[in-house]
Amino acid sequence: MKILFIGDIFGKPGRKILGNALQGLIQRHNIDLVIANAENMAAGRGITAKLGATILQNGVDVMTSGNHVWDQREAIDYIESEPRLLRPSNFPPSVPGNGHYIATSSAGHVTGIINIMGRVFMVPLDNPFEIVLKEIEKIRKKTNVIVVDFHAEATSEKIAMGWHLDGHVTAIVGTHTHVQTADEQILPGGTAYITDVGMTGPHDSIIGVQKEAVLSRFINSMPSRFEPATGRPLLHAVVITADVDTGKATAIERLSLSASDLESREA
Repeated sequence: MKILFIGDIFGKPGRKILGNALQGLIQRHNIDLVIANAENMAAGRGITAKLGATILQNGVDVMTSGNHVWDQREAIDYIESEPRLLRPSNFPPSVPGNGHYIATSSAGHVTGIINIMGRVFMVPLDNPFEIVLKEIEKIRKKTNVIVVDFHAEATSEKIAMGWHLDGHVTAIVGTHTHVQTADEQILPGGTAYITDVGMTGPHDSIIGVQKEAVLSRFINSMPSRFEPATGRPLLHAVVITADVDTGKATAIERLSLSASDLESREA
């Protein structure tokens, strides 16, 4: 089976390029399941029920998130009513929502999706290296195909998680930094890995935000209002090919596509 994982969708530019491109990508790559990190959809901060419903209608099957999932107040109610929206599983058990979801594709393939968050330079949550194994144990009873979104800041922590889970999951993909890395690979145990999938959003920016405000803060160390940028939207994603019997990955392909790229491929 083939799984499309879409990097952090940032604001309106990210939503627009995703909406325009997704069905074409599904057909071109024979995609069975679509997962997208959706925590930055609402003007770069959080998610709303309306926006979540829109990308689900567009063809996304499961939404993962991270530290910004609670930035819109309504997300607390939304995540309780929408099981396809995940929050990191190492939040305390009392927090609304779930850290994993089991999806069934139209072809009948069952896939477990786990959302987990790092602790280096992040909010100090429960140990992700321990929690993720407990989540895998729950899912393994139903399927061997398991995809992990590790939402983390430090590349060292992400790489460590890759080796920690090699042979235990189909794929581990990093999110959060909005900068796509070029280290996609199949690890020795059969796990597909990439340190960061990247950002689906405006790349004429500083990780999605208007350049001037961020530069001002770096130069003057003074507070400045961050606003979403709009220029040069790109869709960042990976296509993972998985053996449904063994749960091992056989290929991972990195995508970085502009609107013109997508138009030329449709032509």
